[in-house]
Amino acid sequence: MAKMKIGIAFGSGVARGWAHIGVIKGLMKAGYNPDIISGTSIGALVGGSFAAGKLGELEEFALSFHGRKLINFMDLRLGGAGLIGGKRFTKLMNDHLGETKIEDLNHTFVAVATELATGHEAWLRKGSLVDAISASYALPGLFEPVRHDGRWLIDGALTNPIPVSVCRALGARLVIAVNLNTDAVGKSNHHDGHMIETFHSDDHDAAWRKKLLDTGRTERTIARQFFGKKKESPGIVNVMMGSLNIMQDRLSRSRLATDPADVLIAPHVGHISLIDFDKAPELIAQGEAAAAHALPFIEDALVRLNGHDVADETQPLAI
Repeated sequence: MAKMKIGIAFGSGVARGWAHIGVIKGLMKAGYNPDIISGTSIGALVGGSFAAGKLGELEEFALSFHGRKLINFMDLRLGGAGLIGGKRFTKLMNDHLGETKIEDLNHTFVAVATELATGHEAWLRKGSLVDAISASYALPGLFEPVRHDGRWLIDGALTNPIPVSVCRALGARLVIAVNLNTDAVGKSNHHDGHMIETFHSDDHDAAWRKKLLDTGRTERTIARQFFGKKKESPGIVNVMMGSLNIMQDRLSRSRLATDPADVLIAPHVGHISLIDFDKAPELIAQGEAAAAHALPFIEDALVRLNGHDVADETQPLAI
């Protein structure tokens, strides 16, 4: 009997995506090495890094993150199609992933993006891994669109936030999906202002924020819009992230209802804001815990599929 192909679909979730690192670590420890990997937004970053054998480097980067490092990667700008140019983070990815091509990876990998002109879902299966990841997380208004094969591409979360359908289409018999937004709506925007508090919380970060605001009129204008003029003011980031939170939740529910996974892993990370990139230790731990909890459900799914018992296959095992 041929080996059953296992696929894993890493969903979008911005900073919550660090939980994906814990999920894949937990699955690998249990002996589950996926054959097919699909990822949207930060799910593409984690999935692509794993497929390239660079998950350890990504985890090290995530664990070193803090508020000031976030500012270091924000090449803020007024001109162009996004508040952040994205070149600094792209350079970091190039340093670690280099000229890696998707078709040369040891795993089948697809990054999901959205075509700006048509709104169609785009599956990036060949070419530069870095370009594909960059396109998949190009959140409109925040990052500039990415030009790829003659098309302008933006964040895949707008069309397929948890790309189960990609794994199915590429031949995965067992599909594990990771949803980071099951308990998120209504919480992230009531997090004691943490969306912008990162840059107000202590003297160190406040000084760094002041340094940014004092660098010039253009960046000062952007920063005030970005973080909010006052602590209680939402600012662009809070508005965008809150809107993204709602959209991801609603669209994820719709997509999973029509194309469910066999096992749905949902780490408890909704209490963590979408820009809490410095919460990697907690997020990774939550991912590992959710993967460990999912193991018996994965075993059950394997038995069911091996036995060709497909009567209930439309009902995923939610964790």
